[in-house]
Amino acid sequence: MHLLWQTRMFAFELARNAVASQVNRSAGNSIGKKKIETCAICLEDVYLDQMFLIRDCLHSYCFSCVSKHVQVKLLQGMLPKCPYEKCNSELKLESCKTFLSPELFDIMNQRVKEATIPAAEKIYCPYPMCSSLFSEAELQGSRANTIRKCPKCLGSFCINCRVPWHSNMNCVEYKRLNPYPSREDQKLKSLATRNLWRQCPKCNHMVSLAEGCYHIYCRPSFQQLTYPARHDRYQTRSNLAMEQ
Repeated sequence: MHLLWQTRMFAFELARNAVASQVNRSAGNSIGKKKIETCAICLEDVYLDQMFLIRDCLHSYCFSCVSKHVQVKLLQGMLPKCPYEKCNSELKLESCKTFLSPELFDIMNQRVKEATIPAAEKIYCPYPMCSSLFSEAELQGSRANTIRKCPKCLGSFCINCRVPWHSNMNCVEYKRLNPYPSREDQKLKSLATRNLWRQCPKCNHMVSLAEGCYHIYCRPSFQQLTYPARHDRYQTRSNLAMEQ
C-alpha cells in the first residue's frame, strides 16, 4: 500500500513538472516574439526597443538603418519618407529627434519649414552669417516701410531688394546705384556656369541634373526646368558661358 502511494505521488510530480515546463516554454517564446523583430532593410533580428516605428504606416526599421536613411535624404535636400517601397508616409520631426544629431535635427527642421512656405513667400535673411528662412507673414510690417528685422540675427534688411538695409535711400535709388550683382552673387553665377546648373525662375534656387530625364522639377517651387539636349549639355563650358 505504501509503495502504491509513492508510485502515484511520483507520477503526479512528473506530470506537474511536465505541465510547468510546457507553460514556461510557451511563455518564453511569447516574450521572445514580443522583444525581437527583423529589420526590413538590414534583415537583422533586433530587439523591439531598438526599432523605430512609423506611426502613420506602422512600418518599422532598426534605428541604425532609419538614421542612415534620414541622413541621406536630408543631405539630398529632401524630406525623408518611409523607406518601404511605394509608401509615402512622412517621418515626423519630433519622432526622429531620438536618433538625429543636433546638426541633422536643425537641417530637418529647416527642410520642414521650407516645405510649408510657398515659394513666392520665402524670404532668406540676406546676411551671409545668418541666411535664416522666413515667410512674409512672419516679417510683418507696413507696406510703405520696406525695412524688416531678422528675428534670428536682428539684422535690418529691405524686404523688396532682399539686401541689408540701405539707409538714406529708397529702393529705386539703391538699384540705380547698384545695377550689378554683388561679389557673392557673381561667384555663385560663375560656379553655376562651370557646373552646368540651372536657376529656377520661380524661387531662384540652383538646380543640378546628375542623370536621367532632361525635364526636371525644382523641389521647392515645383517649377519645370528643361536641360539642353545631350550633345548641347556636354559641350565645352567656355562655349556655354559665351552663349549665356
